[in-house]
Amino acid sequence: MTYNFDPDRWYENERTVIERRFKMGEISVSAYEDAIADLERRYNEMLDRLNGTYQLPK
Repeated sequence: MTYNFDPDRWYENERTVIERRFKMGEISVSAYEDAIADLERRYNEMLDRLNGTYQLPK
């Protein structure tokens, strides 16, 4: 099974949605800042989980 998940692309897609909502006036400055902080926290947690999960056999 091949798993082609790109965490960097996921982050950029999620950030784009947040930024678009802010620019369109759908969310406030504080909601924008909270959403970006939450996104960065989730991204870093994901990277920690993904780091070292696959190792080539010796």
